[in-house]
Amino acid sequence: MVSNSANTNEVNNKKQINGNMDSNIVDKFGLCFPAEGTLKRKNETEEEKEIRLKQLTNAVTTILQCLGEDPNREGLLKTPERYAKALLFFTEGYEKNINEVVNNAVFEEDHDGMVIVKDIEIFSLCEHHLVPFSGKIHIAYIPNKKVIGLSKIARITEMISRRLQIQERITKQVCEILEEVLQPKGIAAVMESSHYCMVMRGVQKTQSCTVTCHTTGIFKEDIKLKDEFLSLIRH
Repeated sequence: MVSNSANTNEVNNKKQINGNMDSNIVDKFGLCFPAEGTLKRKNETEEEKEIRLKQLTNAVTTILQCLGEDPNREGLLKTPERYAKALLFFTEGYEKNINEVVNNAVFEEDHDGMVIVKDIEIFSLCEHHLVPFSGKIHIAYIPNKKVIGLSKIARITEMISRRLQIQERITKQVCEILEEVLQPKGIAAVMESSHYCMVMRGVQKTQSCTVTCHTTGIFKEDIKLKDEFLSLIRH
């Protein structure tokens, strides 16, 4: 296993997001990190990163051999390292946390109307088959004296999707994170994706689309508000 010089102080680190609000997001595995072990990647030295890359490259070589392929043939000579680097990129969300992503971009603002960021592209890997799923997510919130930089919503989504994931969890985690950061009156998220575990294998339904929805606060209580959100993201 990869050696690591990181310590668990990262877990206990509490950094102010809004100047007067301590965030405990980094203490919550599942929001910042799905499991404590993923902290290793975030705090690795360059030497430890090289060890991880080499181990992953060797593992891909073994996979090719198990498929009956020859890793030494011309077309596959560099494939193990290429795929190892690609897989690390696809899962680079393990190397980020919420405090760094938000980066103090939370502001006092007396705006009480709906804020929507729609059509945020999503690319992720299904944790069941390690094949891609992709689509879009639409996110809305009703502020409660605080707003967040709009790009941060997209960056939060990017962070949690660049991991081994399922669509249902991404949809819920986006809401949970914004709830933690903003304490808004309510949050709503709708995600629609195409899953290659359904397209390339199994039932092989190329036109299928999976839609998930999660709401909190006033969006859960006020059906008219939820309907307004759903109507706005369709246009």
